[in-house]
Formats: sequence, C-alpha cells, structure tokens
Amino acid sequence: MREDITTIPINDVFEPHDGCPLCRMRDMLEQRSTEYITGAAMMEPDVRIKTNEKGFCYKHFGMMLKCGTRLSNALILESHLDKIKTELMPKNVKGKPDKKKIAAIRTLQKSCFVCEQVEWGMAHMYQTIFSSYANDPDFKRLYNDQQFICMEHFTDLITAAANRGIPSKILPEFYSDTSKLAGGYLEVLKDDITHFCSMYDYRRKGQDWGNSKDAIERSIEFLTSERIAKPEQE
Repeated sequence: MREDITTIPINDVFEPHDGCPLCRMRDMLEQRSTEYITGAAMMEPDVRIKTNEKGFCYKHFGMMLKCGTRLSNALILESHLDKIKTELMPKNVKGKPDKKKIAAIRTLQKSCFVCEQVEWGMAHMYQTIFSSYANDPDFKRLYNDQQFICMEHFTDLITAAANRGIPSKILPEFYSDTSKLAGGYLEVLKDDITHFCSMYDYRRKGQDWGNSKDAIERSIEFLTSERIAKPEQE
C-alpha cells in the first residue's frame, strides 16, 4: 500500500489485527494528546488558554498524571482552577447565584480539551479511511481482515460514511463490509457467552470451554470500546 503523511497512521492502527482498529486509533490520539499537553505545550499561552476553558474529563486527567510530571499537571491545574475561581465560582456571592455562571459550570463539567482533540483527529482519520477504502484495493482488503469493529465505532463509521468521501456507488459495499465486522463478531460473542453460561451446568463438568473463557471481557470491549484485562483462568 502506498503511504504518505495521512495514510501512515491509518496503516499503523489497521495492521496489528488485534481488536477494533478504531479503538486503537482513538487510543493513539489520546496518548499523543496527553503527552503533548503535559510536555512543552503546557507552557504555550494559546494552549493554556484552551485548557483553562475546556478542562479535562476524569479519564484524561488520569492519563495526564501517568504520562506527565506532577509539576506539569499542577501548573495546568493552577491556571484552570484560577479561571474557575475568578470567573465562575467566587468565594463570596451575595444574593441569588448567577444562572449563566451555573450553566457555564455545568458545561465545563462535560467539557474536555483532550476529548475535543481526539474527536477532531478521529474525524480526519475517518476521512482518510473512507478515501483509502474507495481508492486503494490493498487497504480495502486490510479493512476487511480486521478482527472486529466495536459497537461505538460501527455507528460512527456508518453515520459518517455518506458525508465523508465514499462515492454513493460503493456505499452499499462499505455498509456491508462494516456490518460484517461488527454484526458478525456480535454473533460470535453471543455464542461464546451462551457457551460460557452453559459450562456452569453440572452436566457440562469436564467439557471444553472453547473460546468462551474471556467472553465476558471481549463482550464488554465490544459494547464499550474499552479493553479490560482478561482473566488468567476461569
């Protein structure tokens, strides 16, 4: 497959054939963004203005603590907390609270700088996926060889495909291929979960668990797009 600056990240996440490629793509963007924020970018005024305004969600605060120093995280928090203290939540309020400020605090609680960066990056990655699928037979084969696509990214892909560069004449093929990667895997999960449950019947004692031992963890990954540790043994 011919590579350029836009397709290399796509190839990197599609080649491993391990889980959902879009989850790997999101994880890559999250890691890059948190490393960027807690690195040299934390001292850039324009970036700090944005992080002060947007804040971070619980998940990405946790990632920042893991990849950045405690000082870098403290400096980011210092200016973010100061903005909230000064503009939204002063210590002494006389009379009724300002409804606009309360609304702004509610909005801030649902806002995250990293989430927005990842969303922006995913939108551009989707565009490259759609373009590659439409124009590169090698990528189309790579796409169809994936282990599965999780439920969240299945809906994202299907929703965005018609508006992101796939010609209408091949949209049905893309829908079909993507549905197989999600719906086909869902059937496998359902069978594995059913087999897992059946193994607790005393009449199945000593029989083969097959691929069902980690069916719970794989099902959660498919449903939530988040991977959790698989059990060492049942």
